[in-house]
Amino acid sequence: MLELKTPREIAAMDVTGTFLVELLDDLTARAQPGVNLLALEQRARSLIADRGAESCYWDYAPSFGRGPFRNVICLSVNDAVLHGLPRDYVLRDGDLLSMDIAVSIDGWVADCARSIIVGTARPEDQRLIDATERALEAGIGAALPGNRLGDISAAIGAVAAEYGYRVNTDFGGHGLGRTMHEDPHVPNTGRAGRGLKLRPGLTLALEPWFAAGTDRIVYDPDGWTIRSADGSRTSHSEHTIAITDGPPLVLTRKERVTAAA
Repeated sequence: MLELKTPREIAAMDVTGTFLVELLDDLTARAQPGVNLLALEQRARSLIADRGAESCYWDYAPSFGRGPFRNVICLSVNDAVLHGLPRDYVLRDGDLLSMDIAVSIDGWVADCARSIIVGTARPEDQRLIDATERALEAGIGAALPGNRLGDISAAIGAVAAEYGYRVNTDFGGHGLGRTMHEDPHVPNTGRAGRGLKLRPGLTLALEPWFAAGTDRIVYDPDGWTIRSADGSRTSHSEHTIAITDGPPLVLTRKERVTAAA
């Protein structure tokens, strides 16, 4: 069921989005060589508890995965790209780390993901991150009232093609608001002019993710962590946005794209 949000409800989601920006900024500063992923998980738990927020991941039990997810953040390293189960792993210089988190504050959800390089960057890894970030901005730019959902998907896919990356459509963006996953599904490639018409009040999590060498994925034995099938490195970027009467409102970054008055 598609639920359009009121301006007041979007403002409540904006509060949650602001908190996620602060949380990811904190973890980004801490993600240095020699830091254990479990320390980042514990820090995220502490920040969520101090804010009085609720994790959307804890006890999450979708059709995939092995048992309920018992962590508050997904931490995916190098060839892992989605749903990375925090584990006893010490970050190394040059690791590519993707952090994905969703929380609820006062009943309203925001979802955000960021990929960073720990320590010394390899140019090819920075290019991969740049591609997902550019694709995300392209998708946001297409999120205008009267456009179609396919316009967002096509904009994301066009950036992937420009960089020479293939797009997996098993997992993509989604609606959100009162819960982490609502209608509609937002593929990371598609045909412009097709699909749902975008209307003010629609709130979406857009999340392009690419692997350097393939569009195929494999799962770890934990049933959660998704990796590139060829072992190539991966990147994932995500923002929560709201469709307005004008430009979209981006709820999960400091420099907001604000709607026209």
